[in-house]
Amino acid sequence: MLFSPSPQRKRLQLRISERRLLLMIGDALAVVLSVLIALFIWSVVAQGESFTFEFVWYRSYWFFVLTGMWLLLASANDFYDLNIAAQRGLMLQRLILITVQMLVVYLIIFFLSPPVSLPRLFILYYGVASFILIGLVRLVNPALLGWASVRRRVLIVGTDWAAMSIIGAIGRYAHHAYEIVGIVGEADEVGQSIGDVPVLGAGPDILLLVHGQQVSELVVTSTRELSGALFQGVMDAYEHGVTILPMPLLYERITGQVPVEHVNNNWAVVLPIGGNSIFNPYPFLKRMTDIGLGLLGLLAFLPILPLLALAIRLDSPGGIFYGQERVGLNGRVFRIYKFRSMRADAEAATGAVFSQKGDPRVTRVGRFMRKTRFDELPQIINILRGDMSVVGPRPERPEHVKRLTQKIPFYRTRLVIRPGLTGWAQVRYNYGANDEDALVKLQYDLYYIRHQSLVLDLNIIVRTVGKVIKMSGV
Repeated sequence: MLFSPSPQRKRLQLRISERRLLLMIGDALAVVLSVLIALFIWSVVAQGESFTFEFVWYRSYWFFVLTGMWLLLASANDFYDLNIAAQRGLMLQRLILITVQMLVVYLIIFFLSPPVSLPRLFILYYGVASFILIGLVRLVNPALLGWASVRRRVLIVGTDWAAMSIIGAIGRYAHHAYEIVGIVGEADEVGQSIGDVPVLGAGPDILLLVHGQQVSELVVTSTRELSGALFQGVMDAYEHGVTILPMPLLYERITGQVPVEHVNNNWAVVLPIGGNSIFNPYPFLKRMTDIGLGLLGLLAFLPILPLLALAIRLDSPGGIFYGQERVGLNGRVFRIYKFRSMRADAEAATGAVFSQKGDPRVTRVGRFMRKTRFDELPQIINILRGDMSVVGPRPERPEHVKRLTQKIPFYRTRLVIRPGLTGWAQVRYNYGANDEDALVKLQYDLYYIRHQSLVLDLNIIVRTVGKVIKMSGV
């Protein structure tokens, strides 16, 4: 139930970012203590050395390595999603998954490293200790931080269709963090309901509702359509310390999407937050990362090339590779390369269409390649050439771009950065099969464009590896 009419005793109401930060701090402290416990056991059982300050100091790099690895894997597995954190069963499932992932990563590095360069049993001690400690921190978190678990009480200003959208988004993604106490509209709308949330008052009532309902945040659905009375009420609340938040920004914060249908002509909401600057190192570092990962991928790709080529040729007549025009940075058309996963005459009758789940045009070998994403491997060449990046919006065909640009607001914004081999939309949403899916994927792509960073790129790469291992491609 989102609506709670009764006033509450005023308590501290933390933002989503602050709640996530508390979870991250708790996890980090548990990891540090787990490393200390693992070093102690290792020194006594495996090394036969005294557990001294010098022993710990000499191996102190493990505190930074394992803490960083934990935070990366935890973020990539949505371990700081407040809905997941609030469900103990689901939280424990994710904890097991992340712990196993850390052990697997360590084992891979261990076997690729020179002999005796890494400890053998230390990571096992750490894995057990971290699982127990992080599990305890998460399970007792409400008892230790009960004051921080109070939901943030919000009042929605505006009764347009954006109000329904944010009510639905909070109900799906953030009901553990936000409590909607009501809506403020025009005088003739008082007493109506939107999505089971009542319209409690009009502009002059905002300050009274803020104090009576202990509201800490006003979510304004559309600043352009506010009447004079509503605007005055919002400003009164702001002067009394209440946070004013536009609906698109809250929607973006809790869903990881930019709601393009609700930003009107506000380009500032869909363009990169930091803008462009010659002093920004991110573009250079991203390109160096693309080249490095591209070269590593090429070394891994070459040994399996003959096997895949033979399987494709034996499975169905036609070429091994498949080239197709796609639209890239600033609208430049380039040719993308893939392993052929469909019949050679797949588009003879239909022309350019989206692929569907269970598409009958896909060959037997092609079905395996699409599930494992092996059909995308030749795009390493596109990455090295600079047509693409490792991470970015997936490039679409010119026919689709032309149609979707006319149909979907801000669709051209996808073209302000290089397209990617994988992207935020690919790891957060299912395979797109129609224009409606294209709209949802655009919202994820715009979120990436606004928040792009090396940390987010690494998060996406880790999630992509997980999808490849689970063979979740279409």
